[in-house]
Amino acid sequence: MRQILCGLILGSAVLSAAAQCQEVIVTPDESDEILANPGMGWETFHCTSKRDKSLPPWIPSTVHYARWGWGELEPAPGKIDYAFLDKVLKETHDSGQALAFRVMCCSTSLNQPYHPKWLKEAGGRELQADYEGHGPFPIPDMDDPIVLKAHLDFVARLGEKYDGHPDIAHVDLGSVGWWGEWHLSGSKNCKMTADENCLKVVNTYLSAFKKTPLLMLIGGGRSLKYATGHGTGWRADCLGDMGGFSKTWSHMLKGYPFWVKEAGIQEAWRTAPVAWESGWDMRKWVQEGWPLRYIFNYALACHASVLNNKSAPLPQGDNVRPELERFLRRLGYRLVLKELKHPAEVKAGEPLAITMKWQNTGSAPCYRPYRLAYRLAIALPDGKEHVEIIQSDTTVNRFLPGTMELFTPEFLKEPKDLPAGEVQTVTDALKLSQDSPPGAYSLAVGVVDARTGLPVVRLGIKGRAESGWYPLSNVQVSRKP
Repeated sequence: MRQILCGLILGSAVLSAAAQCQEVIVTPDESDEILANPGMGWETFHCTSKRDKSLPPWIPSTVHYARWGWGELEPAPGKIDYAFLDKVLKETHDSGQALAFRVMCCSTSLNQPYHPKWLKEAGGRELQADYEGHGPFPIPDMDDPIVLKAHLDFVARLGEKYDGHPDIAHVDLGSVGWWGEWHLSGSKNCKMTADENCLKVVNTYLSAFKKTPLLMLIGGGRSLKYATGHGTGWRADCLGDMGGFSKTWSHMLKGYPFWVKEAGIQEAWRTAPVAWESGWDMRKWVQEGWPLRYIFNYALACHASVLNNKSAPLPQGDNVRPELERFLRRLGYRLVLKELKHPAEVKAGEPLAITMKWQNTGSAPCYRPYRLAYRLAIALPDGKEHVEIIQSDTTVNRFLPGTMELFTPEFLKEPKDLPAGEVQTVTDALKLSQDSPPGAYSLAVGVVDARTGLPVVRLGIKGRAESGWYPLSNVQVSRKP
């Protein structure tokens, strides 16, 4: 980190005035650390980071992702198993993570339906679906009024209990289709839920979860366009598939480009997260010889915030860890303070002018309105510390990553590195208390939760203190004569 004191001193007679004109300029050293920040990065799957045996110590994880059947969460009519969910939330919190989850209704596993056993007894209609020539698999008919009403009521109560919960990162807008993915591909005798009923499901989720981010599944067709148009992000599985299902079709080259363009969701990332799940898991990618750099650059260009590899072991290979580290350094938001300027001296009770340059070098915004904040501290003669914390009006969700055009022939041939976001200038005027003790104050910067005033985001610079603040410079505070 470079710290420069700039000023012009013409002689002893003007020394005091010149000192006030002097300016401190700090250029922090950037870090190559993989950052553990809220709502981004590597997801564990159906186990917390403390219990994930496949999670190496060099990969931090702040999101625990899970999927459950409707029947598992509501084993009796009108009785959601809140005790189960609360237990998962506590375990997730204790592991330093937040929970993301999806509810599923249609299963392709024999004798393991996702919908509740009581649904048929309550008069709800079941369909006997085939899947890829196998079955029959009983699935709930979402076009049946009894089934639809019961499920919409379940979603509403789920949101009433958990919307805005501090330990929930996001919720998939699921329920419909195989595994809650909004399609019934592979079935010849069952059709997708009618559009009007799909819309009812989407609107119920939107009404139930107004504070917690929602992610719509990319196979949602018209519902995908509608949901993202009303503020949701999107989620896609099978990242990395370069032809594992067909020689003429793949998710990477055919599926995602079509679905994204069809729904017009190229800009949805600006207001809500994009989540990826690996096809099979990364071991399949390496076995098939699919290029890691291509896959990771593709995911970053689509502005991913998280990646779920199903908590599977990482593949073997000399280039796996370097490519994964490179990817994880950019996955999600990465806020870098490029420069900090302020006068070397200020009088108590008067504003201290701060000018900063910030850049998001990651792949996505920080979707939470965390605030920039400053901590000024001085050691007192009695051994105590006088501390003043001042929050800025600037929220970091305004710091956007760079962008590039998606799915052009050149992109599909070889996705390039996503450029960093534009450098953003932030100016603040910090007013210290009139009673601030005079002396040399340490000035630290942080990104805080406005409610608690505590730092919650790790920055892409060196020098983080245990408290989460980044001490950067000193400022002399004097009393007015």
